[in-house]
Amino acid sequence: MTDDRRPVAEDLDATTLIELVRHYSPSGEESAAVEYLVGRMDELDFTRAYADGVGNAIGVMGEGPRQIILLGHIDTVQGEIPLRISQLPQREGTGVRALYGRGSVDAKGPLAAFTDAVAALGPVEGWQFVVIGAVDEERDSIGARHILDMYKPDFAIIGEPSQWNRVTLGYKGSAWAEVTVSRPVEHTAAQGQSAPEVAVDFWNRLCTWVDEFNIERQRVFDQLLLTLRGFASETDHFQDSATLRVGVRLPQDVSPDEWYARLEQTSEVSKTSEVSCEITPTGFPIPAYKAERNTPLVRAFLGAIRAADGKPGFVVKTGTADLNIVAPIWDCPAVAYGPGDSSLDHTPNERLSLVEYRNAVNVLMNVLKILSRSNS
Repeated sequence: MTDDRRPVAEDLDATTLIELVRHYSPSGEESAAVEYLVGRMDELDFTRAYADGVGNAIGVMGEGPRQIILLGHIDTVQGEIPLRISQLPQREGTGVRALYGRGSVDAKGPLAAFTDAVAALGPVEGWQFVVIGAVDEERDSIGARHILDMYKPDFAIIGEPSQWNRVTLGYKGSAWAEVTVSRPVEHTAAQGQSAPEVAVDFWNRLCTWVDEFNIERQRVFDQLLLTLRGFASETDHFQDSATLRVGVRLPQDVSPDEWYARLEQTSEVSKTSEVSCEITPTGFPIPAYKAERNTPLVRAFLGAIRAADGKPGFVVKTGTADLNIVAPIWDCPAVAYGPGDSSLDHTPNERLSLVEYRNAVNVLMNVLKILSRSNS
């Protein structure tokens, strides 16, 4: 059964979520959503609300010297999904409604929950709660990188879907590179390998090494996850070349530098007096990150989830998030949390249960209460 009415403020406790999702904001086009969120924070009596120098939405509640950062991201992947509220299939909860729309899960749901939880709690003496809707997370995380040196929080919560009763402790790292093989043009009847053939041999050797590395590693979080995202060849009739676009998800015990060194070692087999093989790192390499379980922040989440009649759990993920970027620099207890099923990330069926959203808001509000009262 579908509720065909236009979802607006009558879903009062989900207004922030609904209106934020309504403002479609793929990476690079976040300004309208940022303007909405800043205005919404003003409506909700944040102490200050503004857009910073790179376009992040910033909302500050309170004036205290101690600080909790709630860092979400306001950009989404491409592909607008018509906004609607519909009943979920009965197997997912009788009478439960969900908001369908791009970003409802990844990650406007968590960001809106941050906003509503901080607004519901209000200012706490001695503390400052800072909600950040960062831009560009789905690409190069310009928003998160911009704020690295601006804050030194006591605790950090990163907005990513984990389901309301689970806490994400870690994400794998990532590294990208282009591998370019070049050689002089030969007649097609010659016996030497062409540049594309050399590039394919490189890829096969790399796959074999990764398989051997992973063979005794049972958990995906501990494995190297290799991907080939592009293959192109060209010639100017004097020189042939072939380029592979290679990506990897990294475990904690392999740094980006170590991975690039492995690519160089693998390429050495391809090199001859006539054949060159060049490794060019691309984008921003990101090390893996995993938080400790026994911190005041984790304990606060466990208590808040139990208080909401939930059974808390932990998860580590094979993707990469802004947690990887900010947590090592801020050097404080940090986790990722937010409502939503991450298997719906980036899909045409992206949706968020409104019951789950409300549960997450309550959990977050209680987490902030616990941290600000027990760590004063």
